[in-house]
Amino acid sequence: MKVCSTCNKEVTNDYVEFKCPKCGKSRIVRCENCRKSAKTYECKECNFVGP
Repeated sequence: MKVCSTCNKEVTNDYVEFKCPKCGKSRIVRCENCRKSAKTYECKECNFVGP
């Protein structure tokens, strides 16, 4: 089960997953709604905040 890193809702399709752009350790999952709204996310490893 994958969960959006911003809104914590379970995602099944229309999402992206990538490594933290700063530390490369944590996986960031973004649902379509949070991506379109440009809501921020935070890396749990290094506290990087991204759009």
